[in-house]
Amino acid sequence: MDEENARLAGASSTTLGRKSWTAFAGVVLIGLLLLALAVPLAWRAAPWLGVLALILIAGIAGLKVWSISSCRLYSNDAGVWVESGVLPWRRGVHGVKWRDLDEATYTQSLWSWLFKSYAIRIGHRYTKSSEILLSQIARGNESVMAINQQHQDLIRRNLLR
Repeated sequence: MDEENARLAGASSTTLGRKSWTAFAGVVLIGLLLLALAVPLAWRAAPWLGVLALILIAGIAGLKVWSISSCRLYSNDAGVWVESGVLPWRRGVHGVKWRDLDEATYTQSLWSWLFKSYAIRIGHRYTKSSEILLSQIARGNESVMAINQQHQDLIRRNLLR
């Protein structure tokens, strides 16, 4: 299945969404807080320990930001897919084929409306374990509308088998 998904990822695709800036805010704030607290404490114990703490915190925060930015929601002729991960053992593609798609929905709240950052769900018609759940997608409401519109167009043209 992974080989098939990788092949489908290479097909002509349309990017529907990426993570919003709100997904990065928590990581950046926690990273800055750890830098402000842990590095001076470690430096007092030993300067080399302070430098090590700085490198570790910056490296882990950088990796997390890179990982968040790697998330991409896209569609192609086969279905709707999510590609994510930067490390070889975390990288992958999963999704829902058009013929198995139930519906795409998004969650509305004051914060999501205010920051245009939505949680979306792309349902699988037969099983919940194969659905796509993503949080903090920039303009996720527009992504959901595009997915549902494309799905309806395929149904009307009777292209789903």
